[in-house]
Amino acid sequence: MIYPSFLKQGQTIGVTAPSAGVGRGLDSYEASIAVLQEEGYRIHETASVRVNDLRSADAATRARELEECFADPQNAMVMCAAGGDFLNEILPEIRWRQLTSHPKWCLGASDPTGILYPLTVSHDIATLYGMNAGSFDCGTGFAFIRDSLDLLKGRKIVQHSSDWCNTRPSWEQDSLELDTPSRWEASRPHLRVSGRAVGGCVDVLKDLIGTPYDRTRAFVRAYAEDGFIWFLDDFSMSAENLYRTLCQMRSAGWLDHARAVVLGRVLFESSETGMTYAEALQRALPDVPTVWNADIGHTSPAMTLILGSVAHLNCRDGKASLRFTLD
Repeated sequence: MIYPSFLKQGQTIGVTAPSAGVGRGLDSYEASIAVLQEEGYRIHETASVRVNDLRSADAATRARELEECFADPQNAMVMCAAGGDFLNEILPEIRWRQLTSHPKWCLGASDPTGILYPLTVSHDIATLYGMNAGSFDCGTGFAFIRDSLDLLKGRKIVQHSSDWCNTRPSWEQDSLELDTPSRWEASRPHLRVSGRAVGGCVDVLKDLIGTPYDRTRAFVRAYAEDGFIWFLDDFSMSAENLYRTLCQMRSAGWLDHARAVVLGRVLFESSETGMTYAEALQRALPDVPTVWNADIGHTSPAMTLILGSVAHLNCRDGKASLRFTLD
């Protein structure tokens, strides 16, 4: 596994928009960039970042700007500006060698899973899941923001589950308030497990299964001895759709050697039959330890995951700790 160099103060972060532009939430984005600048980083944006559209540009342009961010020697790291719905359009346009010849940390969340997952699973380059460049706008007063900023610097911290969370969409709030009790649930009373971290937004992952960007079986075989912890961020899939997707992942060999599957809080919960998300996990994976309502994904707080590294998870009595080692 290739672990790129972590950030040093004064270095430049390249920001690109492989999915949506940030024009519809420009104030929030600029507040987020201000946090990164206060940390001592310079920011270099590609041309389409501030576009107000669900597609920041046509597919070929977005791919070229992503490649530009990786190839530019001034950029020490690459951040995706925002999530969205249409990143998959750029996958056939990407010249992956332009990315893999200049391995750098790439940070993103939600739709950018379509880039992060192939970089890690197909090209053995560790990536960061949990934030987009426009996601730091609530400032450094929250522990999960501070943890994410520390991870960018390579500090080997342990992230802890939160006592409180917020389950409303960010665009419905003027400011973040953690106002709902938070509890990680698990299929076992005490789960202590290690394994190579893999995953991302499951809404995106399901569309990669069986495509040219899916080299998961080879990845799973290569790291079988380590085992795997799958971290799944469900944005809006119903419990039934999640269940079917887990069954498909298992049939495709993705979940071979899985030591645990961790599901974050679901932002838009739904069910057509009354199935719960816990039931979806346990029915699809009766022999794999599972965790749900975790602090990952589209609700706050959300941990930052080092995909490709070895994760060490300890979950007991509704609380959890998570640590990554670059093995």
